[in-house]
Amino acid sequence: MGRFESFADDYYVNMNLNTEMDLPQGRESILHYFEQLQKLYPTMRNFFTRERGEFVLEEDKDRGSYRWATVETRRVCSGYVNPTSPEEALKQHARVLELVPYHLSLSPLDCESLNVVYGFDFSYRGNQNQVLVNALGLTPAFERMANLPGSTVLSHEPSIQLALDSDCRTQCRLSIETRTNAYHVRTGEYPEDQISVYFTVRRYGSLDSNESYVAAMARLAELCRELVEGYVVDNVLRPLAQTIAIQ
Repeated sequence: MGRFESFADDYYVNMNLNTEMDLPQGRESILHYFEQLQKLYPTMRNFFTRERGEFVLEEDKDRGSYRWATVETRRVCSGYVNPTSPEEALKQHARVLELVPYHLSLSPLDCESLNVVYGFDFSYRGNQNQVLVNALGLTPAFERMANLPGSTVLSHEPSIQLALDSDCRTQCRLSIETRTNAYHVRTGEYPEDQISVYFTVRRYGSLDSNESYVAAMARLAELCRELVEGYVVDNVLRPLAQTIAIQ
């Protein structure tokens, strides 16, 4: 299959590692971790702190394709927007997971959850909720209500979450977010904004004693791409792109 960017205006592949205990927040630990990451990716040179205590290192965004990484109180994240390939993004995430045990004192025991996310953004000026109805349809039980005379769809953000094993430790979730609200519908003034499709595969709980974060992430990434290519592309991304194109 070709590059995912052919299905959306922007796509991204992210990794999130949530911990049970607080991560080191000291100046020395944080700076040393990001310095090691910058050695791997020298163009990641924009370092800053957000108000809620989130530390961020990222590339310049003006090229449209960029890497980013964050450290929060109990979460380590890595992302790549519009990568040349999903494999290139996953290679970055693997390097992050190689660094965190040594530079942020992160033990395999300290894993609350680990997930891989594929995201797709579609730019659309108009009632994004109605576009979703036109592209993906509605649950049959809702169809007659949606066709009430004089009515307008104000909220339609379908999602589904599945357990992929018997103990529910590995799960996947497909969700769609729109940005249209009642003010936009009432005034007829719709900004150019994104419809976002997210597909996440997540595993919960500590890693096995002989398991690494890199290996665990690789298995999730393989499963995530398999499900995106096997189900999400043809049933969500393609019809949504086609519907937007003819509006």
